[in-house]
Amino acid sequence: MAVVSFMLVLAFLILSIASPSNGGITSSYVRKTAASVDLPFDSLTSPPGYNAPEQVHITQGDHVGRGVIVSWVTPLEPGSKFVTYWKVGDDEHKKQAHASTNTYKFANYTSGFIHHATIKNLEYNTKYIYEVGNNNATRRFFFTTPPEVGPDVPYTFGVIGDLGQTYDSKQTLEHYNSNPKGQAVLFVGDLSYADHYPLHDNRRWDSWARLVEKNAAYQPWIWAAGNHEIDFLPENGETVPFKPFKHRYHVPYKASQSTSPLWYSVKRASAHIIVLSSYSAYGKYTPQYNWLETEFTKVNRSETPWLIVLLHSPWYNSDNYHFMEGESMRVMFEPWFVQNKVDIVFSGHVHAYERSERISNIAYKVSNGQCTPVLDPSAPVYITIGDGGNIEGLANNFTDPQPSYSAFREASFGHALLELKNRTHAYYSWHRNQDSERVVGDSLWFYNRHWYPQKESSDAATMA
Repeated sequence: MAVVSFMLVLAFLILSIASPSNGGITSSYVRKTAASVDLPFDSLTSPPGYNAPEQVHITQGDHVGRGVIVSWVTPLEPGSKFVTYWKVGDDEHKKQAHASTNTYKFANYTSGFIHHATIKNLEYNTKYIYEVGNNNATRRFFFTTPPEVGPDVPYTFGVIGDLGQTYDSKQTLEHYNSNPKGQAVLFVGDLSYADHYPLHDNRRWDSWARLVEKNAAYQPWIWAAGNHEIDFLPENGETVPFKPFKHRYHVPYKASQSTSPLWYSVKRASAHIIVLSSYSAYGKYTPQYNWLETEFTKVNRSETPWLIVLLHSPWYNSDNYHFMEGESMRVMFEPWFVQNKVDIVFSGHVHAYERSERISNIAYKVSNGQCTPVLDPSAPVYITIGDGGNIEGLANNFTDPQPSYSAFREASFGHALLELKNRTHAYYSWHRNQDSERVVGDSLWFYNRHWYPQKESSDAATMA
């Protein structure tokens, strides 16, 4: 009898280790229910001055952080095709970078003149001032380059997704801007939601870029594309997916030997960031598949210990909205994520917030029936942060009971911060819009999967 009891206890312990606990938290916080409403056009107007540059935004311009792509639009004519820049305190040595200029048409819309200039060979960890435009319509901004890539370089990323241009979107941006820690934004897709309107009203691409300029002109946003960037409208002759997005938002994809701006990588401080496209082909032998397979071989955890992936459609999500839409991509790539010990995967698409346990489902084969996610110390934490505030509103239809792979979830709008401290530790915090930036809705000390693969513990129970 004692032997039987011992075996039962042993079996229970094994099952407890192999499977996630049912200790996940569905936040008790209740946000006031109100429809999301887009900001009116007259609140997102062009800056003063004839043909003044507008919609200014920057992103990383090379693979290691010494380049910046500066983008802007002139509404009436091409105007100046240069960006002038100089180090703070050294305005006697101004330099210029030449911009490419293009326009595009979409249905009944014709864009302004879209400029992209790549500034190269900047000094690390240095503040620069830059100007675009000319005569009485010159506009001045600034940015700070990241520290040189290295294993113990601290750096803080903001994380935002599915933003849109509603009153809630504006609150998300203001909330993030009020937090002084953020140095660059990881954006997981769904920008303007112009496709919410007839003919995918591309004026809403313009108004959205004016909205985010107050941050995106000063901090680089690392862009991933979502489903609202597809802009496929064949009944009106628009048969080229991602047309407005690719004209407006340039990224340094060639620096990572990618053949498409929809998937690429950058190194920044102590992070290697991989951006994937949920809405481009990713099956075996496709360009994205081949690129990712090669890209993982280039990751050097002694140089960039933190391995972070951005994609739009989540692989693990317990909301009935968009449930399992990312499953085919998960089946394709999850073994690589576990094998290469990806630390964190950020996604959007579901308009709520959710953080998973470290789990994988790579054991499943059609014939073996092992289709339950299990705890896996080599697996990423999956964070769904499609809660920027867009016009479609919150996804507040969580499955019940909460599945064991889900650690914390809440249907609120907000943003997150990821503070990389050194090669072993990073502090992550999610902030709902209804609180001050000092209030944390969910948090976790991340332990690096390569250098310190210990089990993490969450403060969510005390923070909810």
